[in-house]
Amino acid sequence: MAAQKGKDVLIRIDMTGTGSFIAFAGLRVSRLSFNSETVDVTNIASAGGWRELLPGAGVRSASISGSGVFLNADTDDRARTYFMNGEIPVFQMIIPAFGTLEGPFQITALEYAGDYDGEATYDISLSSGGELAFVGDII
Repeated sequence: MAAQKGKDVLIRIDMTGTGSFIAFAGLRVSRLSFNSETVDVTNIASAGGWRELLPGAGVRSASISGSGVFLNADTDDRARTYFMNGEIPVFQMIIPAFGTLEGPFQITALEYAGDYDGEATYDISLSSGGELAFVGDII
């Protein structure tokens, strides 16, 4: 597989609650992380005293984060509204040549910053709030 352009990794927000997804304005960095908790079932009979894990158990989660230039676009307003209302809407993360991750996420952090001699920036963090799925393929 050929290398992919980082600018093509997108976080998209549902603007209307009906599947009308738009990429976050001004994003420069996007990151996706999967997590899985383990369930330790090690006991005195475990072979060689090695830890044993219970397959298929534990909690799976995903987190998405991004940062970019604050443009005061419609997506910024929608994200702020979702955060202030504590909503868990559907988001998408597009990963080139891999697919599109889609599912419910809650905005857990929304930060704004700016240096006096630079641009205004923002950081956003999302935590999964339900079942996630890969839909379609991006080539």
